[in-house]
Amino acid sequence: MDLNFSAFQEPRGVMRILHFVFSICAFATIVDYTGYITLLCDKNSQIEFSYPFSISVAKSVNNNNSCTVSISNDFSSDAKFFVATGVLAMLYSIAIILVYAKMDEAYKANKKYPLYDFLITVFLAVLWLSSSAAWANGLSGLKSATSNPSFSTPDCCKIVTSSYSTLNISVIFGFLNFFLWAADLWFLYKETEWFQGAQVQSSGGV
Repeated sequence: MDLNFSAFQEPRGVMRILHFVFSICAFATIVDYTGYITLLCDKNSQIEFSYPFSISVAKSVNNNNSCTVSISNDFSSDAKFFVATGVLAMLYSIAIILVYAKMDEAYKANKKYPLYDFLITVFLAVLWLSSSAAWANGLSGLKSATSNPSFSTPDCCKIVTSSYSTLNISVIFGFLNFFLWAADLWFLYKETEWFQGAQVQSSGGV
């Protein structure tokens, strides 16, 4: 294959590699997470929860069945939105990296390619912002639901929840991805006919 890596010596190429890496980091921290609620009752037990975080549990938590715990909350829409954004961003990063490597001369010669690249990047940056905000809100609800489940008898059981640090990191990765995709817009804008046309007009007017 005749590959041209000159684009990866420019900010737009370097940014695409960062997009690919951090997109994977963002959604991997969610889909690989498994949390536990440990019920410290007459007979200790655990409730497991994981992606997509649609939790529906109702169980007895002591020997005489006088106490039951129930958790019924669905945070799957926020989690799936975030993961879908990460997967789309990763796939587009792969596609545009191949375009840069195989068709960089055509990319620069055709005025439509840089424009499409710019507009798709705007769309994905908006997706990262909205999905990260949605998942941050969903994670807050998930923490509340798993830390304070409903018991049939008050104080009949104590609970210990596992760490949420991985999910906290996923939110950080989400907003970091928004920053990276938004920061790349300037470098892509310079490749569009909007910027280049303005430069020509400016030079012609001098």
